[in-house]
Amino acid sequence: MDLIIKPISISGAEVLPLIEGGKGIAISDGASSGAWAAEGGVGTFSAVNPHVPGEEHLSFPSSYQSRTRVKRHAEMIERAIAGGIAQAKIAYETACGRGRIHMNVLWEMGGVDAVLNGILSKVQHMIHGVTCGAGMPFRLADICARYGIKYYPIVSSARAFNILWKRAYSRVSDWLGGVVYEDPWLAGGHNGLSTNENENAPEPPAPRVQNLRDLMRSYGISDLVPIFIAGGIWHLSEWEQFIGNPDLGAVAFQFGTRPLLTVESPIPIAWKKALFSLKKGDVSLNRFSPTGFPSSAVNNAFLQKLHARSVRQVSCETLVTSTHTEPLLISRAGGATVAGQQVFIKKADMEVVARFEAEGFTVPMLTPSRTVVFVSLDELADIEEERTQCVGCLSACNFSGWRQDESMPAHQLDPRSFCIQKSLQQIAINGDVDNALMFCGHQGYRFAEDPFYEGGYIPTVKELVARIRTGM
Repeated sequence: MDLIIKPISISGAEVLPLIEGGKGIAISDGASSGAWAAEGGVGTFSAVNPHVPGEEHLSFPSSYQSRTRVKRHAEMIERAIAGGIAQAKIAYETACGRGRIHMNVLWEMGGVDAVLNGILSKVQHMIHGVTCGAGMPFRLADICARYGIKYYPIVSSARAFNILWKRAYSRVSDWLGGVVYEDPWLAGGHNGLSTNENENAPEPPAPRVQNLRDLMRSYGISDLVPIFIAGGIWHLSEWEQFIGNPDLGAVAFQFGTRPLLTVESPIPIAWKKALFSLKKGDVSLNRFSPTGFPSSAVNNAFLQKLHARSVRQVSCETLVTSTHTEPLLISRAGGATVAGQQVFIKKADMEVVARFEAEGFTVPMLTPSRTVVFVSLDELADIEEERTQCVGCLSACNFSGWRQDESMPAHQLDPRSFCIQKSLQQIAINGDVDNALMFCGHQGYRFAEDPFYEGGYIPTVKELVARIRTGM
């Protein structure tokens, strides 16, 4: 397999077509990405809440000093820039001039333009590329071109890239470094599953990648501009049809899940140990994220609680209809809702509501889906506290109602969602694998089955890359 995995040109250098995927909330940092680049591949650190050295153990929300959401948002951007600069330097120094260093951002994260400009203006000579997904990053090309850095949009279909190309990238084509195809059924974290795609009917990646390459060719994009294949990558021997395939042009392989379990990986040891206990099916798609995007995570106690809450809901209407005749008082305000608002539910659901209340779920809260969800007083207290602690980590949050663009109208908050900033920091800092969101790719169960990790072995990045190069 070593003879087949030949170097290709990525971000201006001949490197191994092996990419460390950039995972947010400091899950891929300068140390892990620098070590990956040092082995001749492409290391990717995250600029989504990157840690500032010396502040790695600061918990949320006590680490934020400002009292208002607007000021906390500005504080978050300031810290993200400082952390991104620090992690870029660590990656650059660790790589020692080998491989390539990329930075990853989420387009829908709060203050993405400011964070990108703030980091790149200081360390553009240390960073060779920027990957970006979770939304439609139209301005990514212009920002990267300003600093002479290649850009790599993350898409889940040719259709998504077509929109990006027509609207923005065709004007800045010289700085397109490659396109990341992220499989929406296999990748961990947020994914680009569209509304017309069935989450229970995964499509094979080969024709989707081929469609992407064919589209790129139709726009005159060279076959040397690589497609990074992401999501579901474990053994390269399982992807031989993609390697050296002239129909696909240059391809590289992006690993998101396997780099979690390395010595250099910054995730807490409790998280690393939990990966060994995963079984097939433990990772599933869910739609609870406040971003509005579906995501893949471990079905732990945290996710089960959200599932249970979502089940406790009935349909409602704001006016009496032929089907919704029974009044229900909403006692708590939220978003466009005012305290004391009355809605109407079906008579048949009155018995269901009585059962919810008997079980201790006595507080009805409106959702954006014309339903009422019922929560306990303890859940209500948690929801209200988390909303008051909002730092504006997203450009728009369905849970807290934060909108970076203040001109956007008020909207109905969704109590079926959660504070993603708090949850992801809870696992990244405290290693709380039961009561926080645990992102993972759908191949995570293979840690327990792969003989490379026998006995709970945790390899170094050097050992992992060497193993990957054997095809296993």
